[in-house]
Amino acid sequence: QLQASGGGLVQAGGSLRLSCAASGDTFSRYVMGWFRQAPGKERQFVAAISWSGGSIDYADSVKGRFTISRDNGKSTVSLQMNNLKPEDTAVYYCAAEKTIVEITTTDLDEYDYWGQGTLVTVSS
Repeated sequence: QLQASGGGLVQAGGSLRLSCAASGDTFSRYVMGWFRQAPGKERQFVAAISWSGGSIDYADSVKGRFTISRDNGKSTVSLQMNNLKPEDTAVYYCAAEKTIVEITTTDLDEYDYWGQGTLVTVSS
């Protein structure tokens, strides 16, 4: 089970930190990802991190502004979002992929579990 939190309303240029708490299985064997879905658009990849954090991937649109991290001891994954833009407005979802290889994936179909989503609104 995944529980996302931390969304809210922020002005352009501001920051937010999203968190996702996992429960029910061995968190450290899951690749964790963040996706987002804007109104009327398909869900898209934002960032992903492997078990140990040794492999990290970002969508081009957020590189240099967003940072994904995880704490396996606390079974949490976070997304620090800086310099937010109005186009970042979306519902953000955390997701987990159970895998035996420490490779991140941007394909949402590869993820096994999804959180409920948290809304991020960036005003101009």
